[in-house]
Amino acid sequence: MNNDFVAQTATRFQIPGAAVGVLHDGREHFFSHGVTSVENPLPVNEDTLFLLGSITKTYTATAIMRLVADGLVELDAPVRRYVPELRLADGREFSVRQLLNHTSGLDWGTLVDTGEGDDALRRHVAELATLKLVGEVGERPSYSQSGYNLAGRIIENVTGQTYEQAITSLLLEPLGLGNTHFDRDAVMTRRFAAGHENGAVARPWRHWRAQNPGGGIAASVRDLLAWARFHLSDHGLAEMYRPTAVLRGSNLGDAIGVGWFLREIGGVRAIGHGGSSNGQFAELLIVPERGFAVVSVANQGPDGIVFNQAVVREALRSHLGVLDRDPEPLPYDAAAAREVVGGYGNDAMVMTIEDHGDGLVLEVLIRPEIRASAEVELPADHAPFPLGLLPKDEYVITAGAFSGQRGFFTRDGHGAVVGVDLAGRTFGRVR
Repeated sequence: MNNDFVAQTATRFQIPGAAVGVLHDGREHFFSHGVTSVENPLPVNEDTLFLLGSITKTYTATAIMRLVADGLVELDAPVRRYVPELRLADGREFSVRQLLNHTSGLDWGTLVDTGEGDDALRRHVAELATLKLVGEVGERPSYSQSGYNLAGRIIENVTGQTYEQAITSLLLEPLGLGNTHFDRDAVMTRRFAAGHENGAVARPWRHWRAQNPGGGIAASVRDLLAWARFHLSDHGLAEMYRPTAVLRGSNLGDAIGVGWFLREIGGVRAIGHGGSSNGQFAELLIVPERGFAVVSVANQGPDGIVFNQAVVREALRSHLGVLDRDPEPLPYDAAAAREVVGGYGNDAMVMTIEDHGDGLVLEVLIRPEIRASAEVELPADHAPFPLGLLPKDEYVITAGAFSGQRGFFTRDGHGAVVGVDLAGRTFGRVR
């Protein structure tokens, strides 16, 4: 890994600004390229703040583990013990652990803006009474943003602080992470990256406060590498790295621990998490047995995803000699294609799979009614992606910004395809 690779890869994917950090053999290496914004450009460096998106979930889960260690929370206790105000459509009960490994059965989440006040998470939890339930408790992982926002409410109720205050006192201050922030004023008075979509600055810079536990942290790659170093030293957090739920057909990993995705790459065990926000993308991967970590952040959508993937793979190859490759799809089969062609959907998105005669194409769009009712501007829809089938009803996206993304199809008792999983989100068949 070197600056030339980062610069060339960023140029290839038209990334305005990117920063990379690698921890290997006890030494930190930083690489950066480009500018914070095409409208107000400043050079990106290892101290530039980027939104980390869902990597924030690792901070939320770690804070809960701190509360577990202090005897204030039990992982296998029902969430309602700590959030008695919680009301759900079917009155279900699930544990803190099931919330943190995405097996609560909650759908991805609600897009209601509950404001910037200290009551934002409390009001968000009240909105969960309307949230769709996508499976039975413990049935299978289904990625839920609102699930982690609910975890943030656990932290608030147990500590008596706001979520942001609690994360600061439990983690950021003790670890010396002085360049990791939730507060916009703290960010805007430092060098920070603006997100971009297809070359233009993406607005809003960040979504509403209730999304903070699932995706609101901004940090520099220097601080993010320090976060990885903290997890490499364990500090009694081994429970977070043990498999709690198996993932099927997922490039996120082979299993979920507590707040971390777990996978094996080229014979070595790794933990990691990715994140996306409005035009900003982040990736963090840790290889505990080799004392290795790599972080990559980019401020352009949608190609920030493939940029980060290329950087992580090059870091694994050049520093550890580990190769990470996408699976090869099966040859095109018209009969197999006919089984999966059709329309699918969930509360937020619609998916269409079409057969072009020599291959499948997948398109995912945000529902028009969601766009019309959203109180903020939502990211642009992506162009359709070519799709290749894999054995055992799995698939892989073979080109474009989500190249390498994997998922799987589900069938009913008669063998008919009735649903599809994409990035941990479930889509039911509608035609």
